[in-house]
Amino acid sequence: MHTPVRRRRAPNHAHTQDACNADRRNAHSQDARNASHGSARLQDARSADRDSAHSQDARNASRGGARLQDAQCRSGQCSFAARVRCKVVIVLVRTVSLRVVSVVSGIAGHNGGVLTLPEPCLVVLVGPGAAGKSTWAAAHFRGDRIVSSDALRALAGAGEDDLAASADAFEILEMVVERRVRRRLTTVIDTLGLDTERRRRWIALAREHNLPCVAVGFDTPAAECRARNRARTHKRIPAEALTRQLREWTRTRDLLQTEGFSLVLHETAVRTAPAAFAESANAVQRQADEPTTRLRFGLHIGEFKGVDVRATAQAAEAAGFDAIYVMDHFRQIPQLGRAWDDFLESWTTLAYLAACTERVRLGTLVSGVTYRNVAHLGKIVATLDVLSGGRAVCGLGLAWFKDEHKAYGWDFPNVRERYALLEDALQLLPLLWGKGSPSFQGQVLTVPEAMCYPRPVQPRIPIIVGGNGERHTLRLAAQYADAANVMGDLETVRRKASVLREYNSQTALTHLTTALVSSDDRTLDALVEAGRGRRPRDTYAAAVHAGTVGDHIGRFRALADSGVQEVMVRLAHPDCMEPMSQVIAAFRD
Repeated sequence: MHTPVRRRRAPNHAHTQDACNADRRNAHSQDARNASHGSARLQDARSADRDSAHSQDARNASRGGARLQDAQCRSGQCSFAARVRCKVVIVLVRTVSLRVVSVVSGIAGHNGGVLTLPEPCLVVLVGPGAAGKSTWAAAHFRGDRIVSSDALRALAGAGEDDLAASADAFEILEMVVERRVRRRLTTVIDTLGLDTERRRRWIALAREHNLPCVAVGFDTPAAECRARNRARTHKRIPAEALTRQLREWTRTRDLLQTEGFSLVLHETAVRTAPAAFAESANAVQRQADEPTTRLRFGLHIGEFKGVDVRATAQAAEAAGFDAIYVMDHFRQIPQLGRAWDDFLESWTTLAYLAACTERVRLGTLVSGVTYRNVAHLGKIVATLDVLSGGRAVCGLGLAWFKDEHKAYGWDFPNVRERYALLEDALQLLPLLWGKGSPSFQGQVLTVPEAMCYPRPVQPRIPIIVGGNGERHTLRLAAQYADAANVMGDLETVRRKASVLREYNSQTALTHLTTALVSSDDRTLDALVEAGRGRRPRDTYAAAVHAGTVGDHIGRFRALADSGVQEVMVRLAHPDCMEPMSQVIAAFRD
């Protein structure tokens, strides 16, 4: 940890509006709002150079460059969903063999040989009847994601083979697809997909709502389609109609690469994952080839209802977590529960956990600077450090929960005053934990005798400042603290890392996040269903970063590559502890 620069600054009234903006962006207030909305925003870096590269890849493929691109995909060089705006994927599937038309990186990645698509996305199946589209869809997607023209024909008419109901069925299909895409729900369109105008409308619809549109083409040999059709006991397609479909598919197959689609892959097995895992496929390979062991993991506890904190802390220590952090509030925040839900006082809880654990560091993420007399807070932290044998961490933040202050009868100063108080606290606490009993006179704090005995075990108790504000919060963290704690997606973290380095390259960057982790997709789906309540599945999965062990290894490696030195993880379900231990193990010697 670096030694902080103890310089006192007067409030800069010229930045009052910036302070207000930074307060609204305060990381932990944003954490609450994110939890409330259950949303994960996809922050895309849209590079003209990369878009140009995609176009060149497409031209190369059309001139026979597909083999090279296919080799790149096989070697793991393709990442998925890095730039999803206006991108469309083609996965050309053949029952016997595959002819790769073109391969363009940037949308999909490989996870254990399975093509991972970003969630949400729009998937369009294209191919003649009896080519295997419905079977493929059912094998890779839940039924509530599949919009089938046959099923809608049964809804609008006398059955799936009621051709007289086709017009009504497609009218319903278009309405359902439009509503689902508008709500950003992963949707699989199970039709022939041979109508050029419909495909163009679906591509435009996906672009309008910033969703990738995935076309899955089925190039099943004509003889096999006819044999399957003859074997059917119902929904048998008239021979002449199937022949027309096969001819139309031949024309469509050659048109697909000219309709705005940018990627053709040969894999048939697919899965979806939240956009947070956009770079996971490549990053997990980097971790396997060139492992980094510098990333630390902290368990963040933000809910106490029905939680055995002793058992949780001991399980976290056994799983390999380096630290345990608790949320510092006095009642549950509205985005995670009800005001009267069980909620333990943070520093008392940490003192209890000090007796229950042996190795992990213990701290708050973060303590609102308005909650306690700052000198008293310093004494509390020092006591924890003594009782834990030197494991205390002091997290500090601006404080955002106005209703909590009002309920407890505390003042809630304006943003400028809270920043002045935070800056004073960042200077006072190290002074209080040091030798002697010096006086302190800050912008808003006056402490005649900054004395604290017994002194902490650590020469300097680490201080983490929580918040995303670039002009105030990160500056204070760089000037006085040991680390900054930020939130947001990968692109946001990269931006904050760059800003922090400009202020002080020695200040560590940490990241607060949520994770729903499972060893396999089937178990992961069950955990998502169990936890989502009345929220849409895709929305909940994105909010809690639902992914497999491999997904999270890649995600955390990408964060480490961006400059993050510690991730504080709130596990969305108790069953995540064991698979999370596998994630942590991937970053150990």
